[in-house]
Amino acid sequence: MSVAADLLVHGGDILTVDDAGTLVRDGAVAVHDGEILAVGPAEELCARYAAADTLDATGCLVLPGLVNTHTHLAMTLLRGRADDVTLQGFLERVIRWESELLSPRNVAAAVRVAVAESVRAGVTSALDMYWFHEAAERVAQESGWRLHTGPTFMDVPDPADGIAYEDRLEWARRDLAARPARPGTRPILFAHSTYTLSPDQLTDIATLARDFGALLHIHAAENATEVATVEAAHGKRPVELLDSLGLLGPDLLLAHAVDLTGPEIVALARTGTSVAHCPVSNLKLGCGIAPVPRLLGAGVTVGLGTDGAVSSNTLDLLGAVRQAALVHKAGGDPTAVGAEQAVRMATIEGARALGLDAHLGSLEAGKRADLIVLDLNRPHLTPRHDAWSMLAYAAQSSDVRDTVVDGRVLMRDRALTTLDETAALADLEALSDVEALS
Repeated sequence: MSVAADLLVHGGDILTVDDAGTLVRDGAVAVHDGEILAVGPAEELCARYAAADTLDATGCLVLPGLVNTHTHLAMTLLRGRADDVTLQGFLERVIRWESELLSPRNVAAAVRVAVAESVRAGVTSALDMYWFHEAAERVAQESGWRLHTGPTFMDVPDPADGIAYEDRLEWARRDLAARPARPGTRPILFAHSTYTLSPDQLTDIATLARDFGALLHIHAAENATEVATVEAAHGKRPVELLDSLGLLGPDLLLAHAVDLTGPEIVALARTGTSVAHCPVSNLKLGCGIAPVPRLLGAGVTVGLGTDGAVSSNTLDLLGAVRQAALVHKAGGDPTAVGAEQAVRMATIEGARALGLDAHLGSLEAGKRADLIVLDLNRPHLTPRHDAWSMLAYAAQSSDVRDTVVDGRVLMRDRALTTLDETAALADLEALSDVEALS
């Protein structure tokens, strides 16, 4: 007797990204209630499961959805408005513009386009640090996309959402207390950085995060100027400061971590602190190249992020995979970050950095059904010798044909199914007249 399933993806090669790196030729993935029931040979699974919906992946590669471990989705509103500047010049412009432009409506419009871009690029979930996170969550829920977000802390005179720092802890506590538990998600808090928050504030935020078992995400050591600023203010470098405050640990995820010393890398490994590597924005802002090979060698979990569409200009995580696989070879070692490692950073290692690797990041029974189907019938993907190599060095976001989140098909045959893309683009274009800003 057949077993009922909601979705059966069959006929393609399945790159599971499990510990063994299993590739199932002519395989299938069976899904029910948003969960993967089984992964195996197509002939076997097609005989066992009767599915309400199917995706024929013949001639395609099926793999886990990509996990973006650091971004600012609503920054699509300012795409192209802060190019060819340093990190500090970038921040001076953007923080001022945000206070003038941001509102729940504008954030929703910008996130709607960011979700469309992400779904098209095979990104099935993202860790999003930004103002008005409630508006972003509504957009994600409407479109069925997996968004990891929560309250952001940044002690500036005029926060974009109008909530002064002294009121933010209680506001964030209420937000976390009201947050329902959902498979494949967890509570999140965002502390902007060690240069926009005091040590006492950082300690209070971390205490709140621990009260709720939340992941705490923070920018740290993005460039040498930031490190010097923090050291001048506190007598310690950013990672040293976080360590001295007892904030390093498995529930802390650092964004960037470009300017690190050897002892700081040891501290990250010792405490189980993870890193979100954003190679495109780091290069574009002239921040440098994060010491990813040394981090990996020390046993630090490293995921991949795009950063926002102002500092990286796209939310194309496959582009970040390629950059991560290439930029670290500049030191003369072509094995510094290999193809498989780069792909894992965008999938299972990204999920691990979020503390969600039991639910996301690989195609295995019992995990959430977040997957993408990559069309291999393309000149730049022919011939097909090695799936890892193809993904890291040749694949493009435009090769993604289908995107599935929690078993729901969000893009089928390159057409978005849950979001009106034409209307979303028009709405953002209408909001993007910022010519008066200089």
